Amino acid sequence: MKITIPELSLVVLIGASGAGKSTFARKHFQPFEVISSDFCRGLVSNDENSQSASRDAFDVLHYITTKRLTAGKLTVIDATNVQPEDRKTLLQMAKQYHCFAVAIVFDLPEELCHERNQQRNDRQFGSHVVRRHTQMLRRSLRGLEKEGFRYVYTLKSPEEIANVEIELQPLWNNKKHEHGPFDIIGDIHGCCDELEALLQQLGYEKSGGIEDTIWNAPIYYHPQGRKAVFLGDLVDRGTRILDTVKLVRNMVQADTAICVPGNHENKLLRKLRGKNVRASHGLQQTLDEIAALPEAVRTPFTKELTDFLDSLVSHYLLDEGRLVVAHAGMKQEMQGRGSGAVREFALYGESTGEIDEFGLPVRYNWAGDYRGEALVVYGHTPIPEAEWLNNTIDIDTGCVFGGKLTALRYPEKELVSVPAARVYCEPVKPLVENSVTRTSQQEFDDVLNIEDVLGKRIINTKLQPNITIREENAIAALEIMSRFAANPKWLIYLPPTMSPVETSSEPGYLEHPSQAFVYYQKQGITEVICEEKHMGSRAIVVVCRDLATAEKRCGVVDEGIGICYTRTGRRFFDEPGLETQLLARVNAALTASRFWETFNTNWVCLDCELMPWSAKAQGLIKGQYAPVGVASRLAYNDAAKLLQQASDRGLNITTQLTHYQQRAEMANQYITAYRRYCWNVTDIGDLKLAPFHILATEKAVHIDKDHRWHIEQITQICQSDPDLLLPTAYKVIDLTDPSSQAEGVHWWEKLTQVGGEGMVVKPMQFLVKGSRSIVQPAVKCRGQEYLRIIYGPEYSAPENLQRLRQRGLSLKRSLAMREFALGVEALERFVAHAPLRHVHECVFGILALESEPVDPRL
Repeated sequence: MKITIPELSLVVLIGASGAGKSTFARKHFQPFEVISSDFCRGLVSNDENSQSASRDAFDVLHYITTKRLTAGKLTVIDATNVQPEDRKTLLQMAKQYHCFAVAIVFDLPEELCHERNQQRNDRQFGSHVVRRHTQMLRRSLRGLEKEGFRYVYTLKSPEEIANVEIELQPLWNNKKHEHGPFDIIGDIHGCCDELEALLQQLGYEKSGGIEDTIWNAPIYYHPQGRKAVFLGDLVDRGTRILDTVKLVRNMVQADTAICVPGNHENKLLRKLRGKNVRASHGLQQTLDEIAALPEAVRTPFTKELTDFLDSLVSHYLLDEGRLVVAHAGMKQEMQGRGSGAVREFALYGESTGEIDEFGLPVRYNWAGDYRGEALVVYGHTPIPEAEWLNNTIDIDTGCVFGGKLTALRYPEKELVSVPAARVYCEPVKPLVENSVTRTSQQEFDDVLNIEDVLGKRIINTKLQPNITIREENAIAALEIMSRFAANPKWLIYLPPTMSPVETSSEPGYLEHPSQAFVYYQKQGITEVICEEKHMGSRAIVVVCRDLATAEKRCGVVDEGIGICYTRTGRRFFDEPGLETQLLARVNAALTASRFWETFNTNWVCLDCELMPWSAKAQGLIKGQYAPVGVASRLAYNDAAKLLQQASDRGLNITTQLTHYQQRAEMANQYITAYRRYCWNVTDIGDLKLAPFHILATEKAVHIDKDHRWHIEQITQICQSDPDLLLPTAYKVIDLTDPSSQAEGVHWWEKLTQVGGEGMVVKPMQFLVKGSRSIVQPAVKCRGQEYLRIIYGPEYSAPENLQRLRQRGLSLKRSLAMREFALGVEALERFVAHAPLRHVHECVFGILALESEPVDPRL
């Protein structure tokens, strides 16, 4: 006997104790698929036969069942299940999670079940128990389908049980094996002229068609194997309704298209089946076209049309579940499920129960709450322009109402449209263009949900999978983001931390370029670029071409054309006027250098250093560095002076005097070091901005270009405003050439000897993948005097250098890699027009990782 079970089902085994349910389950199902009431009793009481533990055991069984059905997993309940009230709870679960309920009944003789129990040491109970089970079972047999079981299989003998074969049947909506590419077409409503034009624009060609008096229409196919997907509402309102149906049906028959039903097809089907349906909303036009057919054709056509409409499945999962298509949309919890509620939602969506001023039901905006990974493409509700919202898109652009017929190319996510030739039907609710420049997604992103960032999270990025954000770090990031950060809509990226080079063994040096060269040589890299490390603060600058772009692309209103913010997401300037001037100057330079035209963009995100360091670190200088420097200089100079006086009187304190003179000199060097990076800032003329990466523009994240390209492009921009914009000096090093490496070391020495901070060493390619993961995108090599600011005035004393050489870099490098991957992912998501919460998942993750216990001096 073959038992066919839908792949997503709740299978309920029903039978008396001793009927062989557990043996059957072990034979035919995977261990994790079976939930046994006996096992659950053991979980809660250490005794599988403890009847006193049954209540708790079934609480556990129901909880596990809920979790498995939520995850869309086949679940088998191994319990007696002979009482209607026990089955009722399970049937409610199947209904709640839109799964098929399947009953497999073990209707064996009472004596056989009792005999089996007698042979088991753990089943020593009287025959009355089995008798009661058997009686309750047989009272239930006839009513199982009425209770709600979709499929009922009854096994009446051990031989029948032994010969059972279980076949798991994919659900009709499961087309995960179809990977496309697809062209998904919105509501047509009999606009066949526009449909034919759209198919031609999409690259489809006509074949000879079907030589059939009933379905005499051409078949369209795509020479590159693309497949059309029709979202329903083929019929009603237009002037070529049956032509549309024939074209779509023929493509479906030829396997060049897929079609789901719309509410108009559902209404037509009911009418064709003789139901009392009111011929409104364009149905009469469809009926009139059918009535106009010759009598010899009308009857067979109507029958085959009924069969075709009846064959349409509510929705489909395509491309391994990454794409969902349905007429009116599909909630995440309904995708790939089969129930009346799922079909109802696919056809009509969900309404609030209210009626708008046009007499139409107010639709509940399920897409605003959508959090699923699958892309959902739907129609049903006509809108002037197709628009993305939370990884969903409505592509019903009201062709029949004089709008246009729209297709979405997948996986390209490109929209292709043809305008309606005319208004075929006046809409009850006018199609009005949105006067607001912001998208629906940006309107929804005005308020971010705290649940999207709190708690332990695991973020998958293209560069590094499974980056873990710990709960305690997320809380720290939330504190910063909620109290200090700029408008989240501007924060499309945060820069990663950067690891220093390995510790140097060179006398007097903690960091030296040779360690950077050795590191990248070991990674198989032959060419690196050394860039001057500017004496400033890291700044991210987002600039839009104009206010309209800021509103349309970033969703920001009345906040200017951009922002300059720190690596922790705070506005760089306390004085708004200074930021406005800076952005205006950068915008002017971009315009003068024809950046907007060259990159075909209206916005850009730049990674920069802003000088002087004191512009942002004034509080740190006054509160930490200056007090340390002044106190050290005064104390050591006074001590050295007193010791000198004592030495002049003949005391033998040469060692002590030398020691304090050296410490006084180190204090002076410390003060000199940080003063190099400070100057007064009174207006925009006192600032210098040094961009070094063009991170992203419209449709592009520029990690595919090498660093020489970034520097050269930025140099052209800097030439348009040399008073503000500072190009970055660089040197290219051939790691296979020792003399080239020596030139790199000499260049670093010259930079640091005149007070420079040092340099950053990067592989020439922005992104390099090693054998296990991506290679460090950059390492910093800081000069001797700059490190004095970082580690303190006396860091260069031999005993201190020796101790500092024990520093470990593994945590810092791991942190740098994770933050780099998250930063690139944030930009990729923003460029792809992902919801702000998806962008902020990465940005917030970087901010949270900054709370990791890593030495901040590294």
